[in-house]
Amino acid sequence: MMDQELAEMPLEDITPDEEETLDSVPVPSSLVSHLSETAVLLDVDGTLLDLMPTPREVWVPPGLAKTLNRLHKRTGGALAFVSGRSINDLDLIFAPDQFPAVGGHGAEMRLEADADALSTHAPPLDKELKRRLAAIARLSPGILLEDKGYSLALHYRLAPHAEKAIYEAVALIRADLPNAPIEVLPGKAVCEIKHSGFTKASGVRELMTHPPFRGRKPFFIGDDVTDETVFAIMPDLDGLAFSVGRRARGVAGHFDAPSDVREFLAHLLDDERDASLP
Repeated sequence: MMDQELAEMPLEDITPDEEETLDSVPVPSSLVSHLSETAVLLDVDGTLLDLMPTPREVWVPPGLAKTLNRLHKRTGGALAFVSGRSINDLDLIFAPDQFPAVGGHGAEMRLEADADALSTHAPPLDKELKRRLAAIARLSPGILLEDKGYSLALHYRLAPHAEKAIYEAVALIRADLPNAPIEVLPGKAVCEIKHSGFTKASGVRELMTHPPFRGRKPFFIGDDVTDETVFAIMPDLDGLAFSVGRRARGVAGHFDAPSDVREFLAHLLDDERDASLP
């Protein structure tokens, strides 16, 4: 199944009541009354930051770092990225700032901004398997290979015509290695292959067992297919989920674009400040 098919849920699968709910952008004051009781969980690419032709071209818009630092402080440290990127990669993007994070689709975690990243017992991909998968990038100019250690991503935003060939090549490798413990993650102009057994959802579940996240009500914002595992577990954690750029089942609402998410996060701070005034 191609990533576009996975990324866009058929509208007929959404009931009229669900469609009406999802058409409304969340209102900060009605969502979060006390940041001291909340855990803020955020995907990065396509959620906080606008997607770019290549992963290295993403950039942090003015004002976002200030908003994130204020939210991190106001939540007592319970703000975390939940990303397919490695934590080291996230640090490079947001430098010099660092934040708690679940990285590598749940393969690693950092509980405090100034702490070291910890592996969540996720084994790296087999070297020979990575070599075979990496060779797929030679199918066409414009396919970009990204080795994340725990996963390998083939970006084809610059070569959209190669999408079918990429997935067919991955399928052939999987057929040749039926017992290989791997999982294919279709995304927005990217095919990512990772070791099975861990997901963003498993990382979030683990994160929420540790202070300062433990005992708080989380809300999560994500945009891609890989974020749907987190959407699904939010009710188990007494939390809420929101999608970006599309309507997804199981979310409380959706944003049209990352710029709307950034505005929403800034308003969270303003609304709580106003609520505390006599």
